[in-house]
Amino acid sequence: MNRQAITVIGGGFAGLTAAVIAAEAGARVTLHEAHHTLGGRARTAEGPYRTNEGPHALYRRGPHWTWLAQRDLLGPLAPLPPREAARFRFHRAGALRRTPPLRFLRHTLRTAEQAPVDVDFRSWATRVAGAEAAAQAAAYSGVALFHHDPGALSARFVQERLHRAAALPPEARYVRGGWGRLVERMAARARELGVRIETSSRLDALPVSDGPVVVATSLAAAARLLAEPGLRTGSTGSTGGTGSTGGTGSTGSHEGGRTVLLDLALSRRPGRRNDPFVVSDLDAPGWIERFTAQDPSLAPVGEQLLQAQLPIAPDASKADGLAHAERLLDLAFPGWREREVWRREAVSAGRTGALDRPGTTWRDRPAIDRGDGVYLVGDEVAAPGVLSEVSFTSAVEAVSLALRTKRLDLKST
Repeated sequence: MNRQAITVIGGGFAGLTAAVIAAEAGARVTLHEAHHTLGGRARTAEGPYRTNEGPHALYRRGPHWTWLAQRDLLGPLAPLPPREAARFRFHRAGALRRTPPLRFLRHTLRTAEQAPVDVDFRSWATRVAGAEAAAQAAAYSGVALFHHDPGALSARFVQERLHRAAALPPEARYVRGGWGRLVERMAARARELGVRIETSSRLDALPVSDGPVVVATSLAAAARLLAEPGLRTGSTGSTGGTGSTGGTGSTGSHEGGRTVLLDLALSRRPGRRNDPFVVSDLDAPGWIERFTAQDPSLAPVGEQLLQAQLPIAPDASKADGLAHAERLLDLAFPGWREREVWRREAVSAGRTGALDRPGTTWRDRPAIDRGDGVYLVGDEVAAPGVLSEVSFTSAVEAVSLALRTKRLDLKST
């Protein structure tokens, strides 16, 4: 019996998930990755500073958590020492505080009222909790949204992410050694299952294939491969998908946010005092995390590795984001300029997952089923979940549709 052939384009988290699922179902899988290494946005730099391309966390209530754990792919996780949790700081009105405002805390943890889809978060949260708490909640949600103005997004969309990001005990878990370690384990699993992985294999057009093709790239790259320029601006619609595959025809944009990332290595503070673990800005979306608090292996002994992520507006510059980061650093990390031993600056544009505007949901994003045996996966497509959960769920759906279509074809012949 001939095995179903499936081609996967893109070797990031979504592509590797699709490849493993398809191979486990008995398909013959070939994966093409344009870069010389796998990982996509989940790559981790080689030492001595093991930085990810942006904050990467696994939420333990997500669907991919169980899937990864069942296959022994999670690997060692970086636990948060209890004493580090006490070093969480909130920036408000020019000062650092150990606890958030009470009204903010009540609002972020409230679950009694489900936010509406067709109203922006700022308007809804102001009605529920007041203008000040609404603004603080919107700013805090930037850690899971990477957008300069979360209050302008759909209230339901922001509420879901706010509750997940502010959950107690915290849902977020970090892979020891960086997400690159998770990618390595997923790639090893794929190869064990017989997946043929071709790196440095950049495709300028969809390959001529005897089976379905799963496109697991950024929307910009997918737009070129599929000859669908509208994908770049988050347009919806499908040539063949319905229902859970999305594509209802909404004109709202779901394009990801734009963020300045500052990776910084600092020597440890003199004496026994440590730097803060997290600094969250409640005046404007912005976040600094000391990743070595949980995983000292990310930097050389005696050094602290920080990452600041500062969402910026489309017309703002990298300098604007860096100035925001330095204001927070001045408050929270005394003498950081003299202690700096390494830094890396970058602008992450359109690489932060889909953002749902008022009146739209995940169902209005670009459809998974593009017709003619082509499927689109990633964190900006029509699948539910938070952050990487969208990539995982879309990969599961795409492979399920591809294999189901093949079985139907066989029955009809």
